[in-house]
Amino acid sequence: MPETKTPPPVRIDPARLQAMMEGVCVFGGGSDGALTRLTLSREDGQARDWLAAWFSAHGLTPKVDAIGNQFGVLELAGPGAPTVMVGSHLDSQPNGGRFDGTLGVLAACEAILSVRGALDAAGLASACNFAVANWTNEEGARFQPSLLGSSVFTGAAELDWALARRDGDGITVAEALSRIGYAGTDAVPVPDAFIELHIEGGPILEREGLRFGAFTRYWGATKYRLAFLGRQAHTGPTPMAERRDALLGAAYLIADLKAMVADYGLDLHTSVGRLEVRPNSPNTVPSEAVLFIELRSGSPAILKEAELRLKAAIELACARAEVGHEVRSIDRRAAGPMAPGLVRLAERAGAANGTPTRHLDTIGGHDAVSLSAVCPAVVLAVPCRGGVMHHPTEFTSPEDQAFGTQVLADMLMILATDGMAAIESEGGRS
Repeated sequence: MPETKTPPPVRIDPARLQAMMEGVCVFGGGSDGALTRLTLSREDGQARDWLAAWFSAHGLTPKVDAIGNQFGVLELAGPGAPTVMVGSHLDSQPNGGRFDGTLGVLAACEAILSVRGALDAAGLASACNFAVANWTNEEGARFQPSLLGSSVFTGAAELDWALARRDGDGITVAEALSRIGYAGTDAVPVPDAFIELHIEGGPILEREGLRFGAFTRYWGATKYRLAFLGRQAHTGPTPMAERRDALLGAAYLIADLKAMVADYGLDLHTSVGRLEVRPNSPNTVPSEAVLFIELRSGSPAILKEAELRLKAAIELACARAEVGHEVRSIDRRAAGPMAPGLVRLAERAGAANGTPTRHLDTIGGHDAVSLSAVCPAVVLAVPCRGGVMHHPTEFTSPEDQAFGTQVLADMLMILATDGMAAIESEGGRS
């Protein structure tokens, strides 16, 4: 096992972190705590500009790749040295919260800044370079699928295909990037490790009175965009028996999806998070209902079985409502583990700050899930009040934000001191 060195102490500046959080939440923030900063919108462009200015002001080199992923690169060890990338995303859900994603980007900025200052104060060189990442379209709210930017970055999605994705108004990703000035040309290599700090988005840490966790595995997801196809008609004179109501078919399926989870305990989540009805008029039988369906599980076998049951439920709903259907897209994300070496490094840094590291599953997707296919990756978690995420009441206290950022900084300092050997000595990727 490689010899480890004693890293110099590093302390983040909580006030500086909070000032950054308040500064960037101006873009898309509402008075009730809500945040609406859809990817590649005007507000997202403003937040990106703010971040790029922060990079330049603090000695990080701003870069943007062809899918609009935004990076701030800090070469402390020079060309050829390993790079540790840290970050998350600045885009939000409509009427979402201010901490999901945003905390991860700004904690990365604060942690890297603090590590550089501590190294300078100790007169030490770094064993690795650092980069902050702000990934494009993590949320999947405006363009589908989610994790779009990080999927292109890792090669899981083709660039041209991703640039051609359209939002509900028919605007492509390529057009939206050009409108806000983030159609980049920089080539940014895959890092040697990726770390993402995030709010938990669940109740476990708060319920157990814990301050810090690490996601050790991520659930898989199967997402359908499904259209039920009926016949438009007048809701008054058209006899009930002659109606071909697409929305009725959707209603049957939504209920069946909810009922399905009873057979799997806590191991399956299903949802229809978006429904588009046409012509969407009070006096007209709907001719089309488009559902955005999700199946999620940590078990590949359960996920496969749930998809077979979904297909059967679609046929049954069509028969009951006497309508047709069309599957318009299917996106799949496999379940898998986070890097054990990074989990153990998080445990080491957490213990140094007097806290145990709670092992968690991430049921929602994160960009670290994409990165885990090409490098060691992990998501760290801090509590959020009531487990709420994707809602204006989403909240993580300044103290918990600072605590998670401190643990992150300690992890980065260990990597700056020992390089990638710190991950290998903590258990490696497998």
